[in-house]
Amino acid sequence: MKKIFLSALLITLSALFVFAQGTALIKFEKTSHNFGSFSESNPKVTCTFKFTNAGDGPLVIHQAIASCGCTVPQYPKEPIKPGESGIITVTYDGAGKFPGHFRKTITLRTNSKDEITRLVIEGDMMPSADK
Repeated sequence: MKKIFLSALLITLSALFVFAQGTALIKFEKTSHNFGSFSESNPKVTCTFKFTNAGDGPLVIHQAIASCGCTVPQYPKEPIKPGESGIITVTYDGAGKFPGHFRKTITLRTNSKDEITRLVIEGDMMPSADK
């Protein structure tokens, strides 16, 4: 009888602990960025995506995966508390790439209510005048 009572108590406490954590909710100011036109002679461009944890639990970004190696996302590794904000910095490096229009995605995997979020960057790299 004691084992059953202790097991039930442990399960109940575990469940309460999980529910007490709350749920994170990531909200972005914007989820896309257009660099416009830039020169092939200056092929590296950077933008930022600001987000807020609108939930009632800590937000953790597990991964930020770019659709190609020319795009590098940087994101906070520590949990973001409810109500706090963070920034994801994305750098596109068009060195060695053909000029023209590009569109890249960054897939975020988080513990937010919506586990997957996609950010989009695009722009037009123009041929340099010295070719």
